[in-house]
Amino acid sequence: MTTATLDRAANPRAEGHYGFRTVAQMEWLKLRSVRSTWWTLLVFAAGMVGLAILVMRGQQHSASFDPTNDSFAGLAIGQLAIGVLGVLVVTSEFSSGMIRATFAAAPRRPLVLAAKAAILASVTLVAGEIMAFVAFGVGQAVLKSQFPHAALGQPGVLRAVLMAGAYPALIGLIGLGLGALIRHTAGAISAVVGVLFVLPLILVPLGTSIQNSVGQFMPMLIAENSLTAVKPVAHSLSPGVGFALLCFYAATALAVGSWQLARRDA
Repeated sequence: MTTATLDRAANPRAEGHYGFRTVAQMEWLKLRSVRSTWWTLLVFAAGMVGLAILVMRGQQHSASFDPTNDSFAGLAIGQLAIGVLGVLVVTSEFSSGMIRATFAAAPRRPLVLAAKAAILASVTLVAGEIMAFVAFGVGQAVLKSQFPHAALGQPGVLRAVLMAGAYPALIGLIGLGLGALIRHTAGAISAVVGVLFVLPLILVPLGTSIQNSVGQFMPMLIAENSLTAVKPVAHSLSPGVGFALLCFYAATALAVGSWQLARRDA
């Protein structure tokens, strides 16, 4: 064996074989150095807090009023912003051609997607939890005094706030999986919009029974009727089952995206 061969064997990075930690550091550097990341998170924050103020300030008394659930009206916009961020994490590299350099440094494509998923999940989970607590606090602060207020110590409230923060991270992972599968920004964003908004609308003309039976499995309706709801909502999954189902959706999207990356050339 030559000296060069021994050097390559002792240092696998010489051939571009990086471990998960190094690839994750590389993905973190790319994510935080792109302006679209911060603009997307800003839209997410504005949507969460802005709609919480508008909805809670203009709240009218009703028997179904849930002071916790209604604080998270901004998830309707926030989920889309984080879903788009998940798409851009992978499709932006395909559109710019940077993905070739990424795969040259880390040839194991499932490892690259796993690193992207870990960094994206960490960033969006932290941002989601912060904004969930801020939206809840602001919503209770602007709610008129004659309405019942919620407190974190009340049954189910802390759980709802925590799940409201985790929900955008799961949507971001679904967007990442769809981006890896489709590899085209516009197409992947359209798929995210379809999953979040179009599918529930398709159920409307099909009748109440189908809406109740099928709609409870839609991501946005899970968030609205299960994760963030303190008062029980008819024809909806329990919070634990809804959260587990969303985790399954995210894992499936990532698994299919990883399979697609592994079988196709960049």
